[in-house]
Amino acid sequence: MDMTTILFYILAIAIVVFSLGVVMTANPIFSALFLALTMVTLAFVYFLLNAPFIAGVQLIVYAGAVVVLFVMVMMLFDLKQEKEAFTKGKFTGFLKIASAGWLCGLIAGAIYMSTEMVVSGNQILDVNKASTKILAKELFSNYVFAFEALGILLLLIAVGAVSISRIKGGTHAK
Repeated sequence: MDMTTILFYILAIAIVVFSLGVVMTANPIFSALFLALTMVTLAFVYFLLNAPFIAGVQLIVYAGAVVVLFVMVMMLFDLKQEKEAFTKGKFTGFLKIASAGWLCGLIAGAIYMSTEMVVSGNQILDVNKASTKILAKELFSNYVFAFEALGILLLLIAVGAVSISRIKGGTHAK
């Protein structure tokens, strides 16, 4: 085994541990910090896979902007009252078990599909041809509407979060 393979396995184990920290931590701020660690570690995996553009986007968009947005939204809510909303009823227990089963099915399907691709030898994207210039041309020519719609959606989310926190009787009402 070469050093890249060993580093990949170390990063993969770290991603699994950090993602378990996201789900199992009771404090939402610590959960957001574990999420940030997961995203940064995933960016390092992208660097190992010779995808520096995706790694940079992962760091800037997900580890930076999205986690900061999560922390800002958590600061708007009264987390002591929100904890009471998570009941231990039969319906929510069923939803939790069904969601866990669905997630396990997705993971099993992804593992099956990845082994099928490796065995059959299909190559989805040639690494030598993938560059930032080609990606930018594709994004700003064929997918420009979706790109702009996503920007407007993110702006509306931020404006909505601020406006909800500013109204009388909003999230901090007693």
